[in-house]
Amino acid sequence: MPRTLKLYKPYDVLCQFTDPGGRATLADLVPIPGVYAAGRLDRDSEGLLILTDDGPLAHRLTDPRFDHPKTYLAQVERIPDDDALDALRRGVTLGDGPTKPADVELLAEPPDIPERPVPIRFRKNVPTAWIRLVIREGRNRQVRRMTAAVGHPTLRLVRWAVGAITLDGLSPGHWADLSDPEQSALRSLSALRPPARRPRNDPRARRRTR
Repeated sequence: MPRTLKLYKPYDVLCQFTDPGGRATLADLVPIPGVYAAGRLDRDSEGLLILTDDGPLAHRLTDPRFDHPKTYLAQVERIPDDDALDALRRGVTLGDGPTKPADVELLAEPPDIPERPVPIRFRKNVPTAWIRLVIREGRNRQVRRMTAAVGHPTLRLVRWAVGAITLDGLSPGHWADLSDPEQSALRSLSALRPPARRPRNDPRARRRTR
């Protein structure tokens, strides 16, 4: 039977199983042969990774056409105002094009997550804030680039959820097999059909690009 599990990837761990340079990798945390990450997190990011030995499932979870929601907690420099939050909600233009709209919330209190072993860089007299973002894309360093584009560089980034699968019950460096309800939720998520692509000569498609 295919095996799927969730891992709380800590800060400063590469999202791969080998590294010629001897840096910390997933192999130091997950002693399960045959599984690999369905998606990635940067070395300096933390949070949820789904690992599986089910190739078709991994493909569907990483295919950007499926719009899978991913929830992030981002600690940003300075306190975003309504204009910055609304810009993220509408979508911002990055070097590789405009992003899709994001669900964004400014948190009144820091989230209840473990401290990072290496503290973030603080600038004297510059406050920080936490925001929750739900995006449906997976571009390289996307959340960091989005918050920087609206004037609020990300200092710490934690992926909290993929769909309904969350970090609940995990601490950094720990993993667990998905429960039956989590397996069901993940299968339902991966069974969603991708949005239909409109033909190039569809006038509605042309209007969206103007």
